[in-house]
Amino acid sequence: MTKYDFILMSGDADAFLEKLQSVGVVDITRSLKPIDEKSEKLSARAEVYRKALSQLKEIEKAADPGEKPTDFAVEVMETVRDKEALEAQLPQLYKDVEERKPWGQFDAKSFDRLKENGLKLHFYKAKTIEPEWKEQYALSEISKVDGYNYFVVVSENDDYDFPLKELPVPESDFAAIEKQIADLEAQVKQKKHRLAQLKWHEPVLQAELDKTLSKLDLHLAHESGEKAAEDYLTVFEGFAPAVNVPALRDMLDKEAVFYVEDKAKVDDNPPIKLKNNKFVSMFELLTDMYGRPKYDEFDPTVFISIFFMLFFAFCMGDAGYGLVLILGSLALKKKLGKIAPLGIVLGVATTIIGVLFHTFFSVDMLNWSWIPDVVKKCMLPSKIAFMGSEYDGAMVLALLVGIVHICLAMIVKTYQSTKVKGFANSLGTWGWTLLIVGGIIVAGLALMGVMDKAVTKWVIIILGGLSALGIFFLNDLHRNPLLNVGSGLWETYNTVTGLLGDVLSYLRLYALGLAGAKLGEAFNAIGTQALGDGGVGWVWFILIVVIGHVLNIAMCILGAFVHPLRLNFLEFFKNSGYEGTGRKYKPLQS
Repeated sequence: MTKYDFILMSGDADAFLEKLQSVGVVDITRSLKPIDEKSEKLSARAEVYRKALSQLKEIEKAADPGEKPTDFAVEVMETVRDKEALEAQLPQLYKDVEERKPWGQFDAKSFDRLKENGLKLHFYKAKTIEPEWKEQYALSEISKVDGYNYFVVVSENDDYDFPLKELPVPESDFAAIEKQIADLEAQVKQKKHRLAQLKWHEPVLQAELDKTLSKLDLHLAHESGEKAAEDYLTVFEGFAPAVNVPALRDMLDKEAVFYVEDKAKVDDNPPIKLKNNKFVSMFELLTDMYGRPKYDEFDPTVFISIFFMLFFAFCMGDAGYGLVLILGSLALKKKLGKIAPLGIVLGVATTIIGVLFHTFFSVDMLNWSWIPDVVKKCMLPSKIAFMGSEYDGAMVLALLVGIVHICLAMIVKTYQSTKVKGFANSLGTWGWTLLIVGGIIVAGLALMGVMDKAVTKWVIIILGGLSALGIFFLNDLHRNPLLNVGSGLWETYNTVTGLLGDVLSYLRLYALGLAGAKLGEAFNAIGTQALGDGGVGWVWFILIVVIGHVLNIAMCILGAFVHPLRLNFLEFFKNSGYEGTGRKYKPLQS
């Protein structure tokens, strides 16, 4: 990034910022939140547009655009509010209809006429009407619904008693309520149709939103300027990518603007523009969830792209589920937008890992005779022998991947520390990396028989000695050696205890994959039991298996998103020293 300080007459500030906005490459240092009454109004207006667009998103466009509204956004929100208010009344009315249907149709005014003549109606329902009730009371049966007898008893106003609890007197019959429901449903239909007509104006709404956001951005940029020389001058600070400097310089020279151009420094807190290829850029949204790197930090997106994808596939662990992800992402490509390609990539990775784990909709593919032996040999064995014992293959692989992930984080931390602080000021970091990463490599070579015991012994002694120097004596060359030793001991305690927990955290990859597989197996088993000898059993088999696996896929996707994200954000970022406190590059754009 290149830093600019623009100095101009205060009266020329608006015109200059509009010019920068049309160029669209300069990030003026400004607040990203409303700071005064004008920005509050613009922000509130933009929010109305956003909500209106959100309401129209899932609506199908009507055959005609209808009457052109004076204010699209306001009419959309008012129509939605009216529709929801009408719909909120319907559930109670539906309930009232069901409660009043057993009483049939009647004229409620007749109750008043009976009362004038000294008579009163009492409403009851009971499983059984006792014979003596008919003898003792003026009882009339109305209907029988859901096993209940509905009846009324006529009595004189005074001195009346009946062995059942009396029901409330209906205010009207069900026909009146049904008419009210029909009227409300017609109004709801009318509101929905109007929203479908307003869908025609969605591009206009989007244009208004963009225009409002552009005004807000320009106003915030203007307010960020520092006044000087009794407000005659205004100074703006901005940043532009180095690649855009020549073109920007030509524009500024033509405008006769006084500016100071300098290479951006860390202390300037310049905005961050990530530069990744098409594959890695799909995962930038995950990086932004944590925070962009500082100006002197590494971009973790490339590591997230590899390991998040791998961890996600581990947690899903089923080739069938991977195919569902691919097909679902393709089918919902328009609705998912930028997330659709990411869904396809994760689906492909899940399918590959699923084949490696020989699992297809929780069925073991090793039992399929039609799969060639060459393919089966590429699949992960269920058990792996190690030092005289057998361990679950997926569990061992999860731990190995975790160890590699943490080792890579430590290597990145060492490289970054050396780059920023210099080699001499990074000897403590080098010591830990040599000890842990070097120790793991040596142990692996020894277990594979590449190094004999004598060579292994001397390599470990040398590594340990060099590591101890960096960890305990040279971790800070500008500090008292005794303090270095104390600091090294404390760091040793934290690293040893923390590192074990970090490695064990990767067992969640195995656990989540196993849980999903076992739950899928359970649905398969229940479906097989329901199948029986076939016939109608096939219907139950298909329903149980399809619904069961759909639920399982939904739960697996949730776990496969959250836990891999945690492993990257906590375990990897902690061991790599990543802070992620940078700010996103947001140039002024019209």
